[in-house]
Amino acid sequence: MTDLDHLTQSLARNLKRWRGERGFTLDALAARSGVSRGMIIQIEQARTNPSVGTTVKLADALGVSLTALLDYDQEPRVRVVKPEEAVRMWSTEAGSATVLLAGAQAPGPLELWGWTLTPGEGSASDAHPAGTHELLHVREGELTLVLDGEEYRVPAGSSAAFEANVPHGYRNDGTETVEMSMVVSVPPVR
Repeated sequence: MTDLDHLTQSLARNLKRWRGERGFTLDALAARSGVSRGMIIQIEQARTNPSVGTTVKLADALGVSLTALLDYDQEPRVRVVKPEEAVRMWSTEAGSATVLLAGAQAPGPLELWGWTLTPGEGSASDAHPAGTHELLHVREGELTLVLDGEEYRVPAGSSAAFEANVPHGYRNDGTETVEMSMVVSVPPVR
């Protein structure tokens, strides 16, 4: 089984489990997430590998971390995630990538990400649920953070914190690769 097959199977199993634990029908999850009922069925039957955006919408609607949707193991008291176990969620041929390094439910989803953005590349995100916060730290390069259409420069050694309840994105407008870490905290579903 390939890594992609493993990921698809884990997502199918965990989406069904979390939807069941929340008591959401297919229609209810579709309405909460903005993902079509048909797509949810395809994902739960492991017949498709959804985009990162679709997976994030489902996680947000369920009030769980991406790790909870993609992982199938029960978490021990301390969970060490080896580099080869981290989940690459997005990448480009130019070398930009995001890697979900670790996650937890505390009391809502809490995720640690590693990002690489090569010059000229970027990634956009839809608004997350109200109360979702992101913290990021730029280790190399200069990040252009776009929050609800407004641009902020975050140079190497600097950090940024913001509520991510509006459309936002990350760009590398410079000439050197941006390396950054990010923590995302999503409030629990009430």
